[in-house]
Formats: sequence, structure tokens, C-alpha cells
Amino acid sequence: MLWPMFFLALAFCGIAVLGVLAVRVGLEVRRFSRAVGDSSERITRAAENLERAATPLATRTGRGAGPGGTQGSNET
Repeated sequence: MLWPMFFLALAFCGIAVLGVLAVRVGLEVRRFSRAVGDSSERITRAAENLERAATPLATRTGRGAGPGGTQGSNET
């Protein structure tokens, strides 16, 4: 009767360890997804700022016609 109790206690400890690790992984995934979302927003803002800063320069050189425009293309 000692060995079945020992193995049952060992199995319970193993499941408890797996449960704790699952909770830790879940928390890390939540933290990582939040960081990815923040980084995505920063990249989007940076791209918008770059586009806003490049538009006057492109217009000045005659290559920019705004979004979706074809002015200044070198097709023959």
C-alpha cells in the first residue's frame, strides 16, 4: 500500500508543477503579446511620420503625386 500512495503523491506533484508552469507560460504570452502590440503601434506611427516627412521632399523633386498617383514614373 505504500508504493501506490507514493506514486499517487508523485503524480499529483507532477501535475501541480505542470499547472504552475502553464500559468507562468500564459502570463508570459500575455506580456509578450502586449509588447508586440505596442511595438506594432510604434512602427505604424513611425511609418506615418516618415511618409509625412517624405511627401514634401518628393513633391519638391517632382516624383510625388500623393497616394496612389503615377506622376514622375519613368515608363516609356
